[in-house]
Amino acid sequence: MPRKLKVGKLKMKTHKATSKRFGITGSGKIIRTKGGKAHLRRKSSRRVKALFGEMVAVQGKSYIKRVRRLAPYLKP
Repeated sequence: MPRKLKVGKLKMKTHKATSKRFGITGSGKIIRTKGGKAHLRRKSSRRVKALFGEMVAVQGKSYIKRVRRLAPYLKP
């Protein structure tokens, strides 16, 4: 008995590392965390360490396009 053929469009797969690293705001901006938070932070000032907690908007059309392509179903 032959298999049934699927009809319609295929699902796009989400790149899991991208979905874990990036988020999206209510207004649709893509946000990311800052790098350099893991270790060797003793030398940096308190202010710099405090700023590591903030999320930053992704700048640049090419980066935004790449993130959207890798994680098409990214939700707020």
